[in-house]
Amino acid sequence: MRSYWLVPAGGAIALEERDVPRPEPQPGQLLIAVRASCFNRGELILSHGAERKPPKLAGGECSGEIESIGAGVEGFAPGERVMGRCVGGFAEHAIMDAREAMRIPPLLTWEQAAAIPLSFMVAHDMLVTHGQLAAGEWLLITGVSSGVGIATLQAAKVLGANVIGTSGSAAKLAKLKALGLDVGVVTRGTGFYEPAMQATQRKGVNLVVNNVGGTVFAECVRSLAFEGRLATVGYLDRTFKAEIDLEALHTKRLRLFGVSNKLRPAASRAETVRGFAHDFLPYFAAERIAPVIDKVFSFDEIPAARTYFESDALLGKVVVRMPA
Repeated sequence: MRSYWLVPAGGAIALEERDVPRPEPQPGQLLIAVRASCFNRGELILSHGAERKPPKLAGGECSGEIESIGAGVEGFAPGERVMGRCVGGFAEHAIMDAREAMRIPPLLTWEQAAAIPLSFMVAHDMLVTHGQLAAGEWLLITGVSSGVGIATLQAAKVLGANVIGTSGSAAKLAKLKALGLDVGVVTRGTGFYEPAMQATQRKGVNLVVNNVGGTVFAECVRSLAFEGRLATVGYLDRTFKAEIDLEALHTKRLRLFGVSNKLRPAASRAETVRGFAHDFLPYFAAERIAPVIDKVFSFDEIPAARTYFESDALLGKVVVRMPA
């Protein structure tokens, strides 16, 4: 089968096409005939010793039809439409842990379904599981025009929160107003503290989702209210370290946490799936949330899709559609 692989090369991650045997589902797994998949920045950032790791299949989420089922799997049947995190979304077939699989609501297209799992489950992890965001609270999202940023904005609005977002593009922020963005701050880095203070009557924000990374970490901490929470989820600035204001952490009783699936065991990831399916999936079925898709490319256009994905033009998800 045709597939793309992530290959560490020269201090970066290369995408390499390979023809490999079709995988077979092991116990507890589903074999998915992939219909669509998406790019995610975490796969393309070289960090944490990745340059010493062997190549791996690209694509961490997909939508598709169940082709075959491994031993011990119950509740699914061949031919069903599912979406979820997977191994090898940029391939004709992918393996999915049955505990990660979710049936696709009838009104969603393959492309929409593929754009949901990673971004929106991360948003659920940040806002609900750890962030405990309540209606009426203030959320600050740095890098709000990223895929995770937009998903977090959409999820926060259905929870009834007020949202401040930063982006280097005033045009992107203007478009996100239609999704409920309350305050947009034009910046690629710092400079959001004062707007956040003005919006919150000098109290500070209750939760920060930091997509940008280390260069804005200190200002994120500074912008938090008493008993505020700070989620670190991305490194758009490629800066992996930052200083912590211990006095602010101590006196404001802050809570800092990271959101990543790299080291989580399968059972822990499955808990997130169940929480997301219970809390957020009904919003998609009722069309209260629709994933924002910037552009759809064919499987043959994956190199061009990556180039576009890493450009400043992006607003939302870049989807790769497989041949029927």
